[in-house]
Amino acid sequence: MLLRHTTKEIKPRSALTINPAKTCQPIGAMYAALGIHGCLPHSHGSQGCCAYHRSALTRHYKEPVMAATSSFTEGSSVFGGQANMLQAINNIFTVYDPEVIAIHTTCLSETIGDDLSQMKKKAFDDGIIPEGKEIIFCNTPSYVGAHPNGFSNMVKGMVDGLCEPSDDKLRTVNIIPGWVEPSDMREIKRYCAEMGVEIIMFPDTSGILDTPQTGKRDFYPKGGCTVAELREAGSSQATIAMGPTCSGAAARSLDVKCKVTPEIIELPIGLSATDKFINTLRKVAGVAVPESVTDERGRLVDLITDMHQYFYGKRVALYGDPDQLVSLAQFIVDLDMIPAYIVTGTPGKKLLKRLKAVLGDKYNEDNIAIGQQADMFLMHQWIKNNPVDLMIGNTYGKYISRDENIPLLRHGFPIYDRIGHSYFPTVGYAGAIRLCEKMLDIFMSKQDNESPEEKFELVL
Repeated sequence: MLLRHTTKEIKPRSALTINPAKTCQPIGAMYAALGIHGCLPHSHGSQGCCAYHRSALTRHYKEPVMAATSSFTEGSSVFGGQANMLQAINNIFTVYDPEVIAIHTTCLSETIGDDLSQMKKKAFDDGIIPEGKEIIFCNTPSYVGAHPNGFSNMVKGMVDGLCEPSDDKLRTVNIIPGWVEPSDMREIKRYCAEMGVEIIMFPDTSGILDTPQTGKRDFYPKGGCTVAELREAGSSQATIAMGPTCSGAAARSLDVKCKVTPEIIELPIGLSATDKFINTLRKVAGVAVPESVTDERGRLVDLITDMHQYFYGKRVALYGDPDQLVSLAQFIVDLDMIPAYIVTGTPGKKLLKRLKAVLGDKYNEDNIAIGQQADMFLMHQWIKNNPVDLMIGNTYGKYISRDENIPLLRHGFPIYDRIGHSYFPTVGYAGAIRLCEKMLDIFMSKQDNESPEEKFELVL
């Protein structure tokens, strides 16, 4: 009901954010850490922070998310959290026996200035890290950046802490998939297998956050990238990093540390972005594109041709994470729809350059909002002034969708009010087919529901 009082008049805001189009860094770091086999994420802060991060991921993926915490109290907040950290490390290895602990900070530990590098050295010096076990870490202050930045920092932490340089290069290609669903990671691996390319994917949450029901609980599911694979990633011939925001930093760090050439591309969502991925994989691996992949692309093009009359000219509002938004915006243009508004709470002015590259003459900087005041309130004001035909984004858009009678296609993170989204890929040609089918279903259902009796047709 509160949203019905949103005004059309847009006034400048410098210190107020209303319903931000983002969440905090540690959530992204925790999701990335879960993509390592046998890894237990560790939140260096209060119990409440860790509980929130776990619940956010659990509600989206509908899977139990395990993580530890340093359990800060008033004393830790004043004198620092090293004692709590060392005790936690000892307890974790003794009780839960992970292969690796992935530590990320929170607002509190960042504010008091805890030094994770020094704490890791202290843990090794005190002998509380068992032989063959590992600790990686990253800094993720919640008051800076957003969850894609936390994901990026943790993936870079994997490179800095585990990847090893080697003069003997393997034929493998590293794939850094960015923040996508477990099903998307599995789909990317399928394309690589179809093309005969041996890869090392990190992180890899497939088989971890989409585990089958077997009747028993595995604390560490069988999926994920192993520590051994991460070490070998420094010997790969190239790295394909998908999504500059989430994957770019790790790819560049791996190049500096291990001399593995990076290819940083957009997420393979939609026709053009998937073409770029397939072509990049073909070139770096020195392979040909098989007929099965070409046929899959052909089916997508045929579907786009069949659906074009229903998509043409439709106005779409996009909100969410930068890497998702760029590829979705390009796909919207490929379908001859109009990306009317684009909003992300994740800071970073480089996004404008990326959007300009994919949108061409449909680029309009006045309808793009980035950073602190780029929130769902502004999105609502824009829509009130000039409505759209479709919204694409996470669950938080449902209030605007309901109040303005605008269909919502749920995509990205978080999705709290639907089940099954993490099982169906939206990357690749098959994923694009699914997105087309969902969009057309939304448009046709709205047309049926609002059609007068004399125009209600069986065949559309």
